[in-house]
Amino acid sequence: MEPKVLYRAAREEVPTDPYELPLDKAEIVKPGSDVAIISYGTPLYWCQTAIDAAEKDFGVSVELIDMRSIYPWDRQTILDSVRKTGRAIVVHESMVNYGVGAEVAATIQEHCFLRLEAPVQRVGGMTTHIGLAFEKFTLPDVVRKLHV
Repeated sequence: MEPKVLYRAAREEVPTDPYELPLDKAEIVKPGSDVAIISYGTPLYWCQTAIDAAEKDFGVSVELIDMRSIYPWDRQTILDSVRKTGRAIVVHESMVNYGVGAEVAATIQEHCFLRLEAPVQRVGGMTTHIGLAFEKFTLPDVVRKLHV
């Protein structure tokens, strides 16, 4: 199952020549120094909006990492970023617990414990199953990301 909202969400330049994306290598979408935000898929667009607001309102420098793939996932890029910033926020659209975000947060906690300046935060949907019509009320949004 893939998020259909992504079909029309992105408006980006695409190379005309053939190219490959290494799905096992995370991409540092935006470098930063105060906190690392790790995400993938649709939430990346929400994160960009939240980062713009946070940098403007709070004067922080945020690093945004696109995992690109949830399996395999690039632990090294994520751990290096968290070691550099000392802080991590993992954002995904499924329930905040029992998901990819929980695994990423646990890995960060295990491997970066002595470098963390704050607990790893997770931002995700509410811990409930809900029909598509009410999905917008359970998914994370920009306001919830700014108040982590």
